[in-house]
Amino acid sequence: MTQIYTYGGYLKDKFGCKVYKVGINISGFTCPNIDGTVAKGGCTFCENDSFSASTDEVQELKSFHLNLESKENPYLDKQLLQLEQQFSAISKRQAKEYGAEKFLVYFQSFTNTYAPFDTLKALYEKALSFDNVVGLSIGTRSDSITQETLDYLAELSKTSEIWLEFGIQSVYDATLIKINRGHDSANVEEWIKKSKAAGINVCGHLIFGLADETQEMMLNTSRAAYEWGIDSVKYHPLYVVKRTALANEYNRGEFTPISEEEYLEVLVKSIEMKPEHVHVQRITAGLDDDSLLAPQWCRNKNIQVKNINKALKKVNLKY
Repeated sequence: MTQIYTYGGYLKDKFGCKVYKVGINISGFTCPNIDGTVAKGGCTFCENDSFSASTDEVQELKSFHLNLESKENPYLDKQLLQLEQQFSAISKRQAKEYGAEKFLVYFQSFTNTYAPFDTLKALYEKALSFDNVVGLSIGTRSDSITQETLDYLAELSKTSEIWLEFGIQSVYDATLIKINRGHDSANVEEWIKKSKAAGINVCGHLIFGLADETQEMMLNTSRAAYEWGIDSVKYHPLYVVKRTALANEYNRGEFTPISEEEYLEVLVKSIEMKPEHVHVQRITAGLDDDSLLAPQWCRNKNIQVKNINKALKKVNLKY
C-alpha cells in the first residue's frame, strides 16, 4: 500500500517537525468578484458572510474594503493587531492540542493579494516576525495579484516558505462563466506559470461536481493543473450551502450535486494521474451544520475520508 504524499508530510520532511497552518481572517479584505470590479455577488457557491471573522475586534472595518486601487488604508494598525491576536490564539491552541512546533501563517479568507502593496508588505512582514513562523500561505485569485507583489514574494521566498493558493476550479471557460467566476482559465494558467517562474510554491484548488461537467472534464482540469506546474493540490466536491446563488439553482431543480460514488471515482483517477512530487493538502470538503443543503454525504468528514481510503485501497493507495 502506497501512502499518498501529503502536505503535512512535505512540511515535516523539510522542517523536521510538525508544522501547522494558522488560518487568518483580516477584516477589510474582499474580492473583485464581490465588489463589482469583475462581477457582483461572488461565485455562485460562495456564501459571502461565511468569510467573516468569527470574532471581529475591529467593528468599523466591517464596512471598509480594500482593493488594488486603494490609495490609503487608515485601518492598517488595527489589521496588524488583528493579525497578531488571531495568530497568538490559534498557534497556542495548535501547539497544545496537536504538538505543533512551527507555523505557516495562512491568509485564508477572501483574496489576500487584493490590496495596496504597502498594506500587503506590512501584513506579510508582521506575520513572518512571529515566533516559530517559517513562512506564509496566501489564498488569492489569479486576477488579483500584481507583478510588484509577485516580485516581492519571490524575494521573501529566498529565506521563507512562501505559497500562493489559486482557485483553479475548472479549465473550462463555459463552466467559469456559469459559476460567475469573473476570469477565464487562461488567466489562471498565466499567473500560476509566472509564480512558478519566480520560484514561488503554488497550491491549486480543484472543484469536482460543477454544473454540467462530465468526469472527463473534471479529469482534464486535474491534468492541466498538473501540467501548469502546481506543487500541491486541494480537491473539493461542490456542495450547496444556504444563502448562495447555487442554493437558488438547487431549490429550483436546476443543479444536481455530485454523488459520492462519482466523486470517489474521479478523485481516485485524479490522484492516480498526479505527479509523485505534487502533495495533497485536502482530499475532500463539507460542512456539518444547518447551512448545508446538499449533498448529505458531505456532512461527515470522517466518514468521507474512510470511504475515500476504501476507494484508494482498490488501487493500492492510502491517504
